[in-house]
Amino acid sequence: MPLKAILFDKDGTLLDFDLTWGAAGYHVMKTIARGDEKGFERLVDVTHYDLETRRYRPTSEMVAGSLDEIGPLWAKALGRDDHSTVGDEINTLFMAAAPDYIVPLDDPAAILSGLVDKGYRLGIATNDSEAAALQQAEIMGLMPHLDFIVGHDSGHGRKPDPGMVEAFVRHTGLSPQEIALVGDSTHDLHAARKAGAVAIAVLSGPATREDLEPHADHVINSIADLPDLVARI
Repeated sequence: MPLKAILFDKDGTLLDFDLTWGAAGYHVMKTIARGDEKGFERLVDVTHYDLETRRYRPTSEMVAGSLDEIGPLWAKALGRDDHSTVGDEINTLFMAAAPDYIVPLDDPAAILSGLVDKGYRLGIATNDSEAAALQQAEIMGLMPHLDFIVGHDSGHGRKPDPGMVEAFVRHTGLSPQEIALVGDSTHDLHAARKAGAVAIAVLSGPATREDLEPHADHVINSIADLPDLVARI
């Protein structure tokens, strides 16, 4: 069945996870630790952050987790019990850093524009917050090409659960088989398959082909290869 709509993950798919959040992460962790060097060291440890390369390792919750998971993790490392407040602070700090750190992958605005011209409906589904997704889509010039954006706090659950994809199905009025989810983590691929959508893996994030291929219907290097792929499906 031909595809008619595409749902994109954000980090590692539309923007470079390592160059964006790896770099910003050092700044955010230093800021939220408030001069507590031991607290900063614990954040580095629990987030599997490589200080030498300024990147999160593929095993980090930062790669595909949501603030519901990351907030308590950071709060414990900092010796705080206000988990929701810590989660809000993390989101606020990363959003403040985004304009200075965002590095798009390929040319997402041009790629998405070309897909819209071919009749595809497009959206973003991220385990980041909806506000952050809206902000970063605006920074990358993607807003004119999108008619659906959801985050972990949009009321549809979070990946790997299928709620975000199911919401896109309802939004478009299409069948799940006419929709693809493109992402760089197994969370993305599991969400797609649970919803009955096409699962497309991109190798532009921290995960390897070996990690993703068993869970994907298709594997491409990056979204630059997407127009050719969807034309063949």
